Amino acid sequence: MAVRTALPQWLPNWPVRVVVSVRDFVDRVANSSPARLALIVFALVILAFTFTLCLPAAARDGQATPFYDALFTAASAVCVTGLTTVSTALHWSFFGQLVILIGIFVGGLGILTLASLMALMVSKRLGVRGKLIAQEAMNAGRMGEVGTLLRIVISTSVAIEVILALALAPRFLILGEPLPQAIWHAAFYSISAFNNAGFTPHSDGVVPYEADLWILTPLMIGGFIGSLGFPVLMVLLATGFRFKKWTLHAKLTIQVSLMLLVSGAILWGAMEWTNPDTIGGMSVGDKITHSVFASVMTRSLGFNLVDMNAMHSSTMLLTDALMFVGGGSASTAGGIKVTTLAVMFLAIVAEARGDNDVKIHGRTIPQGTMRVAISVIMMGATFVMIACGLLLAISGESLDRVLFETISAFATVGLSTGLSGELPPSGKYVLSAMMFFGRVGSITLASALALRQRRQLYHYPEERPIIG
Repeated sequence: MAVRTALPQWLPNWPVRVVVSVRDFVDRVANSSPARLALIVFALVILAFTFTLCLPAAARDGQATPFYDALFTAASAVCVTGLTTVSTALHWSFFGQLVILIGIFVGGLGILTLASLMALMVSKRLGVRGKLIAQEAMNAGRMGEVGTLLRIVISTSVAIEVILALALAPRFLILGEPLPQAIWHAAFYSISAFNNAGFTPHSDGVVPYEADLWILTPLMIGGFIGSLGFPVLMVLLATGFRFKKWTLHAKLTIQVSLMLLVSGAILWGAMEWTNPDTIGGMSVGDKITHSVFASVMTRSLGFNLVDMNAMHSSTMLLTDALMFVGGGSASTAGGIKVTTLAVMFLAIVAEARGDNDVKIHGRTIPQGTMRVAISVIMMGATFVMIACGLLLAISGESLDRVLFETISAFATVGLSTGLSGELPPSGKYVLSAMMFFGRVGSITLASALALRQRRQLYHYPEERPIIG
């Protein structure tokens, strides 16, 4: 006679209990610290893609990829960086490349958008503080608009990527690729370009197309649009090209982006004009094309037409500076952001003139904004310095290569001297952490790690220390 053991009453309902517990946890975190939720979500997404890329089916040879290479690739994809330790075209199978492409798309939506979507899906609602964070990130006019804006972010991303793919697919067909392969390459490049990822499905990247403006132009346009950020794109969609109706953020982002684009192209071209290892032996037209392309790529896109190791040291330093600045806030680009640079420059000008207020376009920039800008720059520089020190000790390589790779990881650019693939696992973990920190953002990371918010109930007497 079979003995029947009574089951605990709570056991049949344990899936429901788990779901309720997870929902309550997300509710608490979303309401108390949306930045911490964003941090947790982003880390979990990277781990999910890491374990997926570790599967034998993700590799072309059918073997499991080492964890450190899978983690590096997943972090690079989700953080829309483009640095690689293994060849995207040669190491990964079609399934693996598809996983990478999905990671790029998910990461490109932005960390705050991703956190807000998770809170909406799991808890079906956002707390007031969660709405305020999402509102600030996407420049929403009212908190009630956040849900609508999340849908606009996704639909706008898809629409732009489809347009880029439709522009690229005919060219790949003309170059002799079969229809399915041409569509796949067009889709891969469009998503990678708009999200400023820099991943390429070809083993030799975009180098074979260095004189093909049909391919290079959509890549540059898509990358530049993606680097502006969703708040700017929404302003442009609402007001068109009526400059007076743009927000101050949109004005600063577009103006500084164009200035960096033009000055970067002029300086890069002038420094490499006679370098026989890069563009020295090319025609004037090709030199100009390479210069403009390089200037766009250093802003966070990451495709390259020349060997980074072949550039002059001065050009590498210029590239370091452009990469560190990056693109627009709440965009697919990385770096400290162009508005941060603009605010600091305006503060210096105001100090030189003896002005009490920092003013631009008929607006006064608050003191709190300048403190945030200083914090972003200092924390970014600190991350880069610490990572450089670790990589110098781990690799024994020269400072110019290590600094270049570190800033490329922090600014989620993807330009590389090849150092990423040469590093031991410990060095790859360091760069993976840099990509994570760079994509999360210095301020978001600091907010997420803060144990509690402090309200100052008193004010000490003022005393000025000597500066300079």
